[in-house]
Amino acid sequence: MTPPAITHNSVAQRFETTVGGHLSVAEYRLDGNAIIFTPTEVPEALQGRGLASQLVEAAVTFARTENKRIVSECRYVTAWLARHP
Repeated sequence: MTPPAITHNSVAQRFETTVGGHLSVAEYRLDGNAIIFTPTEVPEALQGRGLASQLVEAAVTFARTENKRIVSECRYVTAWLARHP
């Protein structure tokens, strides 16, 4: 199965994907040189497919490419960062 396309919606400050008509997001806000990760949300119908991990990976890759300090206010992002140093 082909992984879903992850889109960076900079206007809404989130990374997103739509699967089966359901939107999943990893939201953030910028504060100076920091990117602050706020809720990562995947609808219940799509949980367990690795979508949150794919969204967070894209978001962290963006943050690192932009040399942003990563701050997490999202439990999922915090756990993901611990598993992917």
